[in-house]
Amino acid sequence: MLQTITIASLLFIGSTSGFFSFNFNRVGSLLKNRSDSQKYATVASFDLASYLNSKKITVDKALDESLVATTPNVDKIIESMRYSLMAGGKRVRPILTIAACEMFGGTEAVAMPSAVAMEMIHTMSLIHDDLPAMDNDDLRRGKPTNHVLYGEDIAILAGDALLSTSFEHVAANTPKSVPAERVVEVLRRLGTAVGAYGLAGGQVMDLMCENKEGVTLSDLEWIHMHKTAALLKVSVTAGAILAGANAEDIRACEIYAEKIGLAFQIADDILDVTATSEELGKTAGKDENTNKTTYVKLLGLEKSKSEAFRIVEEAKAAIAKYGDRALPLQALADFIVARKN
Repeated sequence: MLQTITIASLLFIGSTSGFFSFNFNRVGSLLKNRSDSQKYATVASFDLASYLNSKKITVDKALDESLVATTPNVDKIIESMRYSLMAGGKRVRPILTIAACEMFGGTEAVAMPSAVAMEMIHTMSLIHDDLPAMDNDDLRRGKPTNHVLYGEDIAILAGDALLSTSFEHVAANTPKSVPAERVVEVLRRLGTAVGAYGLAGGQVMDLMCENKEGVTLSDLEWIHMHKTAALLKVSVTAGAILAGANAEDIRACEIYAEKIGLAFQIADDILDVTATSEELGKTAGKDENTNKTTYVKLLGLEKSKSEAFRIVEEAKAAIAKYGDRALPLQALADFIVARKN
């Protein structure tokens, strides 16, 4: 049995849902007799919790400093932007940017402006996703959604402002020591990630497939390669580009990010049916209530879990050649499907 079980599947043994329990110690003990156990033990022994906590502190500080009202005329929109930006969250996307940059010899300081931009864009997508015209949700990260507090008009504008500010922040704050062509490439990729061939296009396709019969697995993969994976992809590749990674390295990062993007969405679909609203910090069971096409709907719960495990292993294989430098990204891949919200 141990010859076929994946490292990702070993991480999730023993949770109340049967899926989301993060257990690195069990991985090490179960794999101790395997010929490749050393590779897995190295990942298993990486202290991801401490890594995430330390990175989150610096990311949160940078986010807090990124939005400051300099005139009373913008107090309300800055307040609305800050409300959602500083509402908590795992900060996965900015941490991916920093981890990728450091994997190729860059620094946190070089990556941080782009890391902040990733979280601004992600926050914009959440504000807009929660609107009555979209998912119509009133709970996000355990708090009232932006439009519930500020109204739909201000919420829309706050999201718009976060998106535009993200580009400005990268251009204005990336250290001058970084070659301009790298910054321009990051900005180009950011534009693609949120446009018709990225987040917006994926969201439109997702809306079109609600209450629609005959949606295929291929349709669903297209939706989430654009709606979910596109921003994760630019999060990882931006860090690599800023550090000076070559084309081959960047392609490896793209494959890794595309894989974790799909795994992330499968995990979301699973959580929607296995977790409570209190655990999620948002309304559970929304997918079924809106007759949304999900991986669980098309594949079933158990096969969706297996698919998430398989894809995570493929993601990790894409960056395995970087050895210990890839440990944070390897552990983050496991975390993405082990998370509880």
